[in-house]
This record gives sequence, C-alpha cells and structure tokens, in this order.
Amino acid sequence: MAPTLPSLDIRRFRSYIFRLPLFTRIIITFIVLFWVLELQQIWNVVQWGALIPKEINLGTMYRLNTYPLIHRGFLHALFNTLALVPLLERFEAEHGTLLTGAMFGGPLSTLPAAGYLLVERGVLRKNTAILGASIWVFVLLGVEGIKTFKANPYLAISTYQIPTWTTPLVILLFTTVLIPDTSLLGHLCSVGVGYAYGLGYLKLLAPPEKVLRWIEGKLNLLGRLPHYVSIDQKTYGRYGVLPTTSNPSLSGADEDSKLNLTTIEASTILALRRDPRLLKLPPYLSLLCIAIGVVWLFLLPLNEYSRHTYISENALLPGQVHTYFGGSEQNVFNAYKHEVRALVDKGHKETAVNLGKIFRSIGLKAATQKYEYHAAGSTYSGENAYAILHAPRGDATEAIVLVAAWTNMDGELNQSGVALVLALARYFKRWSLWSKDIIFLITSDSKAGPQAWVDAYHDEHSPESAAPLPLKSGALQGVVAVDYALDHRFESLHIVYDGINGQLPNLDLFNSAVAIASGQMGIGVTLQRMWKHNDSYRERLKTMLRGMVSQGLGHTSGPHSSFIPYHVDAITLQAVGDGWQDEMAMGRCVESTFRSLNNLLEHFHQSFFFYLLMQANRFVSIGTYLPSAMLVAVNFTIMAIVLWIQSGRPPKAEKTPKAREKPKEAEVETVEKDGMIAVIPKQDLATVERQLFLPVVLVTAVHFLGAVPLYIFNNTTRDALSQTLVFSALTNLFLPTLLAILISGYTTLSSHRLILLQCFSLLLLGMFLATLATLNFSLAFLVGILAAPLSFVGVPLSAENGEAVPKLSAGRKALCNVVLHLLSPPVVLLAICRIFGVDAGAMLAEAAFGWRVSGLRTQVVMCCVWWPAWLVGAVIISPML
Repeated sequence: MAPTLPSLDIRRFRSYIFRLPLFTRIIITFIVLFWVLELQQIWNVVQWGALIPKEINLGTMYRLNTYPLIHRGFLHALFNTLALVPLLERFEAEHGTLLTGAMFGGPLSTLPAAGYLLVERGVLRKNTAILGASIWVFVLLGVEGIKTFKANPYLAISTYQIPTWTTPLVILLFTTVLIPDTSLLGHLCSVGVGYAYGLGYLKLLAPPEKVLRWIEGKLNLLGRLPHYVSIDQKTYGRYGVLPTTSNPSLSGADEDSKLNLTTIEASTILALRRDPRLLKLPPYLSLLCIAIGVVWLFLLPLNEYSRHTYISENALLPGQVHTYFGGSEQNVFNAYKHEVRALVDKGHKETAVNLGKIFRSIGLKAATQKYEYHAAGSTYSGENAYAILHAPRGDATEAIVLVAAWTNMDGELNQSGVALVLALARYFKRWSLWSKDIIFLITSDSKAGPQAWVDAYHDEHSPESAAPLPLKSGALQGVVAVDYALDHRFESLHIVYDGINGQLPNLDLFNSAVAIASGQMGIGVTLQRMWKHNDSYRERLKTMLRGMVSQGLGHTSGPHSSFIPYHVDAITLQAVGDGWQDEMAMGRCVESTFRSLNNLLEHFHQSFFFYLLMQANRFVSIGTYLPSAMLVAVNFTIMAIVLWIQSGRPPKAEKTPKAREKPKEAEVETVEKDGMIAVIPKQDLATVERQLFLPVVLVTAVHFLGAVPLYIFNNTTRDALSQTLVFSALTNLFLPTLLAILISGYTTLSSHRLILLQCFSLLLLGMFLATLATLNFSLAFLVGILAAPLSFVGVPLSAENGEAVPKLSAGRKALCNVVLHLLSPPVVLLAICRIFGVDAGAMLAEAAFGWRVSGLRTQVVMCCVWWPAWLVGAVIISPML
C-alpha cells in the first residue's frame, strides 16, 4: 500500500488532550463557555466583551482581558482554539502555570490592546472592534520567532538569507489576505508584544520567581491541582534532566577488528542508500512540494513576480491614429437601432434575411447560414447573417472579423451591439485604407452561432448541423466581438478573453484594446467581472483566481471563444456600468482596434499565448507561474517512485529463534563503488520480482472505465443532469468497496500488488497533470490540489512491504475514506455549485454542449484522469482489503 504521512493515532491524540496543562485547559473552557453564551439572545456577549475603542473607559477596562476569549461564531472559536492550544501548551510547559496565568491575564493581553487602541483611536480615528484568541496566537508566534532566531538566525533559500524572525510576519500576511475580516493592526500589535517578550524587554512585568515559588509551596498547588506545571521545572516540571550514558570503550580489539570497524564507518553513506528509514522522507518532500506550489501561486500578484503589460508587435501602433466615428454617425446608429428593434419578435430566418438586406443596401456582399445542434436534450438552432467588405488595397488573403451576437451570454438582446456593427459596416465601407478584408458577422446567439460559422469557414463543420458558407475571404487574423446590451450610456469596458479549453488570445491583442480604451479614449477597463479594482494585492489575487477558474472550466465565455481554437486571436468588448460613455465611444474603440489590426504584417506571434492577468495592465507569464502547477504534479511522481522502490524490497523474515538456539549471524556482502567500500547485509541487497501484470491491467481498466460517466453526463437530458450528479456521488460511496470485492473474488490483492497499483495510478496522474499544465495551467493546478490526498493514503512507512504488512487501523481507514469521499469529483462539483449558487444541471448542460459543439475537453480530464485516480485510491483503503 502507499506510503503516507504519520497517521492520526486516536490514542496519541487522546493522550495529548489528557496531558494538557492546567491554564491551557482553563482558557479552552472559557472560550467554549463564551461561545455557548453567544447562542442566547438575551445578553450580547460580543458587545459586552469585545475590544471596542470608543467603549473603553474606567468602567469597561475589563475588555482589555476579555476580548481574546470571545469569538464570532463556532468556526472563529474553533480555528483560533486549534491554533492557540499547541503554542500556549508549550509556553506553559516551559514557564509554569502561575507565570503563564499572570502574563496572559496581564501584560500579554493588555499591551496588544493598548497598542491597538493607541493607533486605532488616537491616530486613525476609527472605531473597529477586535476580538478572538488570534491575538494570543500572534503573541506566541512572536515569542517563538525570536527564540528560533537566536538558535538559527537565517533561512537560506538559494542565494537569499531570510531572517527567521520574519516567520510570524509572513503568517500574518497570509492570514490577512486569505481570511476575511481579520485585523492587520491588532495582529501587528500582538507580534510586536511577542517580539518584545522574546527579547526580554517585558521581564520586568513578570512576577519574580521567588514569589511564585513561595506561593506554590504555601498553597501546595502542585499537590492539589491536577495538570499543574511548577515554576521549578528541573524538580517538578515535565522537562526534567534525562539520564545520559556514555558509549562503552572498545577493549581487547585487535588491529583487524579496528580496520573492519573503520571500513564500515567510512562506507556509511553507501549503505545509507538502502536504509528503509529513507522511505519516511518522500511523503514530507511531497507535502513540501504542494505547499511550495500553493505559496508560489499566492506570491504571483506581488510586484516582484508580475510585470506591467507592453506591446511586443511594433506594427500594431495602438491608439496612434485619429478616429472619426461620431457626429452624424450617431443618427445612422439610431436608425439601425430602430430597425433592429423592429426585428425583435421575428424568427431567426426572417431576422437573418432582413440583416442581409441591410448589408446589401450598404454595398456589401452578404449571405446567411443555418445551423442546428442537439445537446443535453436541448436544441440550439438559428441562422447567422454576415457580409464581407473586400479591401481596396488587399488581395483577399487576410481578413479580420467584427462580431455581434443577437443575444449575449446572459440571454439579453444585444440591441445596441448589433446596431453598432451595422453602423460601422456602413462607416468602414467609405474608407479606402483597408489592407485586409473585413467580415461583419451577426449570429443568433453567443455560443452555437459563432461556432457554426467558424467551423464552416474552415470546412470543419458537420453538414447535418451547420450549412456551408457561400462567401469566404482569406485567413482570419483577428476577431473583435461587441456586447452592448445596455439601453443607456456605459461606464467602462469589460474585456472577455477566455477561450475554449483554457486557450487564450495573443496578449498583444488584449494589450492593444486596453491601450486604446484607457489611453486613447479614456474609458476604464475591467476584466473577470471585477468592476471596482483598486490594484491592491487582494484585488489582484481575486482577479487572478477568477481567471484561473474560468480557464480551468474551459467553457465558452463569449462569441470570441469559438475562434481561438483555430488560432484566431479574439476578444469581446462588453459595455458595463452606468456612466457617461456612449455608443460613439464604443464605436471609436472598435475603429481604432481595427486600424491597428489592419497594420499587422503577419499573424500575432510576438507576445505571450500563456499568461495570467491580475489587472488590465499587469500579467504573469508562463515561465513564472508554471512551476506552481509542476510542483503540485511532481508530488505524485515522487510518491510513485517511492512506491516502486518499496515494491522491490523483500519482506523481512520473521524473528522466531528458539530459546536455547544461538541466533545466526546475518550474511553480509562487500560492495565497492566510487572508491568506497560498504559491508551490507545480503538481505538488504535482495530484490523481489514485481508482479506487474495485474496492477497494470487494473489501472488501465479503471482509466477506460472513466468513459462510462463521460458518456452518461454528455448524453443525459438537461432536466435529469442534477439527479444524475447526485446519483453519481452516492454511487461513489459504494463503488470502491464493490470493485474491491469483485477483484478479491478472482485474485488476491496482496500488499505488493496494492503498492504497485497505487504506484502506477500516481505515476499516470502526475504525468497527465504535468503535461496538462503546459496547455491549461489552471485546470492542472486545481485538479492537482483536489487530488493531493491521494498521495498520502495507505500504510505507515514504518511498516515493511510483503504479506506481513499490518492492516490500517479502523479509525484511520474511516478517516481516509471520509476525506477521499468528500473530495470525489461529483461531491466537489456539487459543493462548488452550492457555494456559488450555480445550478448543477445548467453547468453540466453547458459542459455537454461544449462537448458536442465546441470540442470542450474538461470532462475528459475529470472522468478519465481525476476520477480513475480517485477510484484507485479509494479501492486501496477499502474496508474489504
């Protein structure tokens, strides 16, 4: 079975709880008591005991001591208690119960409060209340930070020397960023007090040891109070002086014995390679890789790791031309808007025909295209209308596309957007500067329509679903989609850039649109629905994570998404908010963008195709963010390698010597390598033949089994998808056990085979995720984090492989099963839908549509990579094995 981190031993946990010292128990009791009191509605405990600056006076000085004991809700109290207990227990064990009570009942509570009140009330003039035991947590972290600094001043990372006293500040930073409603000022004051105590500046405030020892002796506290820790630890404390022994000297050893001893000692490094204790390190190394990968990701929004955007293709010259769309074009736009409004209640065919007539009246060649798709029991049909403006100075070998969907992604009528495309078609027709053809495309919707048109344009369409295009131009160089569903002026432009399967347009196209909108036109730019972005770390991180979720899902995010798989760079300009920008401002943005695209001498290639955006003017390239996902993926490979090594080691022979029989000496063998000589027992050099057939067949079969849920979810009707997902989650509760029974009925799953089974499963998972990270970083990272527990299920590393491997304890098996079933793909999907208020059926129907129409492959990763790896892990810890 798979190696793992040290397991949670219920007996050790119970022993630890029972050994908690007295003051720590009292603090836990008070925290629980105050939480229980918060449940009643008669007395407002939070208002009574919290540290509220404007409520502090001579009559409410008790708040300086009560605020760490009071919390807002169960989770607040639980997490603070879990963080506080190990630190406080250690402090009390080292300093004694009396001193701990005196310090935490006095200076270590009141000094952070005083510092907070001084700054919050005296300097900032605010009245923000603080409460919770996290104040004590950061005080103790400050104390531990100074103690660590004295013993080990620096942490070496590459060529950098990081002072170890900064550890509490790093924890403080992450706590402030990740946990909402935390008090940065309050925690800073706590860390400062902890530093002062660790440096010895607060010793004057501590009671003298003679007084404390006198009180202990007079009241006989050590004899009367259970779990009491005495001041005099050398006599009464837990950390007494342990007896020591010296190594016995070698007497009577001849020269040959000394020589053999020297040879063995010199060859320790070579022998250490086969030491089974080394197998205990890789799980921690694997966990370290995951932790570094996550921390790496959260460092990306910092200025040191992200970069300001820039234009790589000099020929674009964004914002360098004067735009003329405006003035009388406003009347033309209003006229087309009136005509569009008249087509609202018409059918798809009649709408497309009328739009074609408008294009022809302008003097353009126009055509229509019918399409009809079926997915998740629904029909997606419509008719696209498009026209081509042939470039007066071109040879019809290149084209750029202006798109407006009749309805946007939210199902709203894109009335102003369609009218704007018609007005721009008439406006562009009058100019003779175009070197590329311009295609004006109006689709019936934002998903199926663009997909049908671009498939037919590249002759990749299915004749049963989409009609061929009677008119075509040259190779598509860029696409801009307009989404203007508002009936009033807008405030800013929301640029949508996510493509199908996580593909992205060239960053130069996005940067050009931002430079034109914000630089030339003075229009604000937003992305990932972050309407108010103050360029703080929190906002950058939120924008980046939203982009990762959208990229990981890989779904259609706008009319532009269908073009990106054909290596056609595309974006959608969406008008949002209520401001003073009108349709002419949007039209000038489109005009200037098309003038820049018209300057292109070759296809976009200079800038990045793989990036993460955290603000309109800030990004991270693939070379900076890729190690994050690779570290998460490599943890599976590390564990697979360890399991492979462990599977080749023979089981230890049972030690059953008879009472009067002299034990046999172990046979040894001399190994020489690289000038070193090692005398190693032959048993450690022996290997066993690995039985590969059954584990390889099982892992392969389970991965092919993923085609079953893939088929079911892509062929179920929309109304039944939610119930199918719930049924899938329930089925996963019993499927591992049933599969284990089925396999056990035909063959014996020995521990050797189980180790190889998990080895191959983790090896494939790591390989798939490492490959996927180069194509869709976000999906690889998210799946890797959710599948990370699979690396740590199995037997303890202290156990040897072979038939005599001890079984997992019932408690540990239950814990592993609970964790894995909570992180099964259906349960995770249900939880995400519940948290974000998304209809699971609608999400799965969107995925089924993407599978049928757009070539979406996210569900392949879910069903054929993640779910099989989860199933193998669940089988290994099945109660039937």
